[in-house]
Amino acid sequence: MRPHEILTHLRKQPFEPIRILVSDGATYEVRHPEIAAVSQTTVAIGLEPFAEGVPARFAYCDPVHITRIEPLNGSKTRRRAKRPGRK
Repeated sequence: MRPHEILTHLRKQPFEPIRILVSDGATYEVRHPEIAAVSQTTVAIGLEPFAEGVPARFAYCDPVHITRIEPLNGSKTRRRAKRPGRK
């Protein structure tokens, strides 16, 4: 994924938490835009646990290996309507 595409997700107003999926199968949650930094060759993502807003460690990803970004909350699941006469 191109760095400017990643930045578009991080700069969205209002910000929506995202999940970053990487080619090796790893996923990273970004709940606040300031917890991720993007350069031409690296995306640094702060990992939990956070102490006073400071991440415990970072994951470093090459933007080329980011395969997808999706909303963290995902789409709402539809509930099935109950059929009359069924419990």
